Amino acid sequence: MPQPDSTIELKKALAERILVLDGAMGTTIRTYGLTEADARGSRFADSEKDLLNNGDILSLTRPDVIGDIHKRFYEAGSDICETNTFSATSIAQSEFFVDDPREHGGRKDPEFFQKIIENPFLNELAWEMNVEGSKLCRKMADEIAEKTGRKRYVAGAIGPLTVSLTNSPDANDPGFRVVTFDQVLEAYKLQVRALIEGGCDILMIETIFDSLNAKAAAVAVQEVYQEQHLHLPIIISAAVGRGGETMISAQKVEAFWNAFAHVHPMAIGLNCSLGPDLMRPFLEELSDCATTHISAYPNAGLPNPLAPTGFDLEPHHMEALMAEFAEAGLLNLAGGCCGNTPEHVAAIARGVAGKKPRVVPVVG
Repeated sequence: MPQPDSTIELKKALAERILVLDGAMGTTIRTYGLTEADARGSRFADSEKDLLNNGDILSLTRPDVIGDIHKRFYEAGSDICETNTFSATSIAQSEFFVDDPREHGGRKDPEFFQKIIENPFLNELAWEMNVEGSKLCRKMADEIAEKTGRKRYVAGAIGPLTVSLTNSPDANDPGFRVVTFDQVLEAYKLQVRALIEGGCDILMIETIFDSLNAKAAAVAVQEVYQEQHLHLPIIISAAVGRGGETMISAQKVEAFWNAFAHVHPMAIGLNCSLGPDLMRPFLEELSDCATTHISAYPNAGLPNPLAPTGFDLEPHHMEALMAEFAEAGLLNLAGGCCGNTPEHVAAIARGVAGKKPRVVPVVG
């Protein structure tokens, strides 16, 4: 069921304190030791491709696990948790359920993706993933809110795709694109409608590698708002490299803000790809130019296959580093991406507790 617009109450809360986001769904899923059989369940037992790395499908086959993860993040101090829908579009799910023509001497192209966009199975799957994923998070948000007396929010996660609108995959054909803007738009519109139906409070376009893909997601949000005569707050978050540019479209931080300012997001920020230390200078740059709230949910350092979470930083490291961000006046929302477990989020919550939130610049 669609939720009322919480923009005013969220902005009031953001003026009073730093709100806490959740951590890494994928990292936390791996701590449960799930198997291929868990991912498949009885429903997808005959799937021809492996599904264990399709984390979004667990909202359907192991909702107990996904619900428990949301519960643990809320209990750790998250004000806002993201739905388990990072890859819940027909385009992304086609990687798990449709033969890749490249394995048979062909290539992916707009004709291929038109069939994906029109595929009833993939559309029904994407719809169900988003609705059920939202309901799972909504249920835990409401239960923890009732238990603690503090409202919790659900952010519908709208992630990147495995295809790019910006770049050609063929160096010999630079004008070629595997997919069209309208096809990406339609895939995202279905996801947005389903997230709203499932009960999200916020829509979060996140881990942006390709700004043109994210533009399609932003247009999808606006078009669905218009068709349904509603509005929910939006958070937009990019993944940048060590040079401070989005990973595929190569936009610097200020250009990224300028590209999305017209959407009037409740917050804009950075996540993934970097740990807090490497992210800080780019967060400072974004804080200097953005006239809205700032979010940051970095990775727990750099990848480390020998570490329990696969990343270097332990909870106490994240607590100290995110506390430094807060003390520098850089934050309105703080959380963690890859490598951040509920224990990391509890530490981040401690680190930013009592710190003044960044003051949003007033445009004259």
